[in-house]
Amino acid sequence: MVPNVNSDPCAKISDRDLIYEAKLKGKIPELMQGVARRQTIESQVRLAGISPTVEDLQAAADHFRLVHQLESTEATKKWLDERFLSLDDFEDLITQNLLSERLAEHLFGDRVENLFYQNLLDYSAATIYEVILEDYDLAMEIYYSLQEGDLSFADVAQQYITVPELRRHGGYVGKVVRKQLRPELAAAIFAIEQPQLLEPIVTAVGIHLIQVEEVIKPQLDEPLRQQILTELFDRWLAETIAANPEYSQLQL
Repeated sequence: MVPNVNSDPCAKISDRDLIYEAKLKGKIPELMQGVARRQTIESQVRLAGISPTVEDLQAAADHFRLVHQLESTEATKKWLDERFLSLDDFEDLITQNLLSERLAEHLFGDRVENLFYQNLLDYSAATIYEVILEDYDLAMEIYYSLQEGDLSFADVAQQYITVPELRRHGGYVGKVVRKQLRPELAAAIFAIEQPQLLEPIVTAVGIHLIQVEEVIKPQLDEPLRQQILTELFDRWLAETIAANPEYSQLQL
């Protein structure tokens, strides 16, 4: 049965309307997962005795505004209004983010370094240029022309790349991490130590022409540490929620 539709465009949107719209758009599972994540984090924070100070929360709020370029009170208010958030909601958001960070550090902070060294190869990276072709013979012909200097990689990119932005950058993909690459590509790229044009590599995607600009040895800097910490925390959180029968029975 089709629900009655209010013809007044200025009618107030109720919580029920929002829930119904979320159901129609298939958003309820995502929202319920978010509730489960928040409740699990809050429960574990209490067990761990984590309690940020007012100064901690203020610093977290300042950092949040800096990251989101909320440089003034007006900009912050506009950002909140666009998301239908109050100042109290903003405080809750900052608190939830900070509690997640503190819990992740509490649970896994002392495991990051060991995990990094155990999986050192996975965190190797390289900066590359790439063009993907469909014809192997053509790829080999272009490869030899590149080696002999008859063509530049930018020339090849201009002719054979269809994605405008990638074409404008001459096929420059940028920094790629080993574990993000197909095994065939990773094996070839990280077998070298110096900048080099690789022979065409065949994968299920096509024939890859790759110019390796730089091979980057992995270092446990702060961004990578946070990445590993987040991966550990997200995996633990998903497993904890999946193992909790209460969340499999959540109903509206």
